[in-house]
Amino acid sequence: MLGPVILAASRSDRMRRLISAAPVTKQVVDRFIPGETVADIVPIIQDLTAKGLELTMDVVGEDITTPEQATTARDAYLALIDHLEQLRLGEKVEMSVKLSMFGQALDGGHELALANVRPVVEAAAAIGTTVTLDAEDHTTLDSMFAIHEELRKDFPQTGCVIQAYLFRTEADARRLAAAGSRVRLVKGAYKEPAEVAYQQKHEIDKAYVRVLRILMEGEGYPMIGSHDPRLIAIAQELAHKAGRKLDEYEFQMLYGIRGDEHLRLAAEGHRMRVYTAYGTDWYGYFMRRLAEKPANLRFFVRSMITKG
Repeated sequence: MLGPVILAASRSDRMRRLISAAPVTKQVVDRFIPGETVADIVPIIQDLTAKGLELTMDVVGEDITTPEQATTARDAYLALIDHLEQLRLGEKVEMSVKLSMFGQALDGGHELALANVRPVVEAAAAIGTTVTLDAEDHTTLDSMFAIHEELRKDFPQTGCVIQAYLFRTEADARRLAAAGSRVRLVKGAYKEPAEVAYQQKHEIDKAYVRVLRILMEGEGYPMIGSHDPRLIAIAQELAHKAGRKLDEYEFQMLYGIRGDEHLRLAAEGHRMRVYTAYGTDWYGYFMRRLAEKPANLRFFVRSMITKG
């Protein structure tokens, strides 16, 4: 029940100021966002890849208000790609981007976002990696899917994200589960109205399995974004029934959550990718992590009580 309240708070400037000012906040944020700059994050990338894990990197930030900020976001990703090239880790590390960071919500935002994200996708391809377009709230998805389709004309490895809690997602999955596609399935982490999304956990879980079955039985490359042990087991079962080899799908989990499970799956031969965020504009990302799972909220509250 607290999830919708936390998601509403993620859009509140007043809550942003209060939480950002709390002395303990940075200590807790570091669990999910281990750095603010590329230099901060390089040791994390090297450590995780040395352990047999792969990564998808997210430069956090969403609610930009000017084209100049969109350009800054583009340049931040280009700088990250330069570092990955120097580290020779292009095959192990991809990027995840939110098109809102690239100007999607501004005037002429669709064209602006496409113009800003294309150089990132092109630079990623040049070092042997790719980009996945993150899903945001339902009002942005038609634009996101259109940009995804356009980018795939030149960069077919470009991925996208679909969210199980939206009613539309089963139809989206059928359309996307084609040869060469890369699709990450997540439950969904935005506050959505009952007119467009399931509201109850058991409904969302059932929808997740239905969509996952579509992806596994399709011709694309499914990416299972979940920390739920039951859904991970179901994914393995569906993959087996679909005759998929271990390199024909992958698991993705967030940095800072179930780290032992990351290593266990990798040790079993699964492709395991860690979604790793960094940057200074962490508030929206952090609040969604609290909303997704009660244990995350308990961790934050307990830390504030014991360290505040």
